[in-house]
Amino acid sequence: MPEPLRPPVVVFRESRLAKDIALVDDLPSRDDIRRILIIKWAGMGDVVISTAIIEDVFRAFPGREIHLNAMPPWNSLFADDPRFSRVWVVDLRNRERNLKGMWRWVKTARAGDYDLIIDLQCNDRTRLLLSALLFSGCRVPWRIGNRPGFPYNISHPKLPGSTHVFQRMRASLLAAGIPANTERPLLHGSEAHRKRAFAILEENGLEDGRFAVFLPGSHAAGLTKRWGVRNYRQLALLLAAAGLTKVVLLGGPDEAEECAAIAEGESGHVVNLCGRTQLLELPEIFERAALIVANDTGTAHLAAASNQRMIVICGPTDPRRVKPVGNGVIAIQADLSCKNCYRKACDHHSCMKFVTPGQVMELAGSMTDWYLPGAPEGDSSPVPHR
Repeated sequence: MPEPLRPPVVVFRESRLAKDIALVDDLPSRDDIRRILIIKWAGMGDVVISTAIIEDVFRAFPGREIHLNAMPPWNSLFADDPRFSRVWVVDLRNRERNLKGMWRWVKTARAGDYDLIIDLQCNDRTRLLLSALLFSGCRVPWRIGNRPGFPYNISHPKLPGSTHVFQRMRASLLAAGIPANTERPLLHGSEAHRKRAFAILEENGLEDGRFAVFLPGSHAAGLTKRWGVRNYRQLALLLAAAGLTKVVLLGGPDEAEECAAIAEGESGHVVNLCGRTQLLELPEIFERAALIVANDTGTAHLAAASNQRMIVICGPTDPRRVKPVGNGVIAIQADLSCKNCYRKACDHHSCMKFVTPGQVMELAGSMTDWYLPGAPEGDSSPVPHR
């Protein structure tokens, strides 16, 4: 069956757990839990999402000593985080990806004398390491994971495959009696990060609530997730007509070429800050924007920590699984049969082409209180919501 000439786009809002989670044990009520280890490796997006879960653990266990086992380079996000007594690293992905590195991990975890380990990674390697830790004679009374069976003794029941990683991590907490109340990521930057962010805002004439932020890139291996230079340039013009004084482009080395192409010839209205910021400077910038528009990229999850209004454009990835968390975030996707293919290359890129700047403006108008012009003629279609 052929696809429609202009398929509708679907809007995805915050998801919830599809089932109630049975309580296995009420761990926050136990006085014998003194030292806690949280394991989270993953990429930047998943690590940032986990900071909401970390906050719930911190609140549930006041006065307890909490450690984090993270991986480079994202351990740097926690350098000034007061929730952790210690952040420790064993580089099992690169420099220490061998038996010696695994044994160092086991020895470090043994020395921690933990009463509770919360595995937010829950992959084959963390299960293997936790098993090795227990077989080495180390006693860890409570072990939370998102899969049933050894090495965990608290887990949640099987969830649908489309369940967002945030809801999976929340389900693990609920099974342990830990309230899951934090709705968005929570990061702690230093005072130096805040001062630098304010300086960037001032240097570039970025007034509170008078500029938009674009996150138009993705890592080099995920080019199919990019909405494209032409679309972002058109959206920048529509936002200027709506009265926003600036559009800010943010990204890292993989996105430099994309950002430069969007900014070309638009020096007065478009501010290209790609490669000129540090990650923990960004939340202060996001917080002062009127709107954020992003691809499915790790920096979008960082933007969600600001509680600012954000539209994320999805195509080859499933928004039910990848949308940044937070009530102010929505995702948009063209309703095509080939969506959610997760391919690294595509010869037509229809899923992104059929999301138009006009449709994004229509959504922006529903989220903001400043005047938005109508979509250009021929650039609108029904926008059903989920």
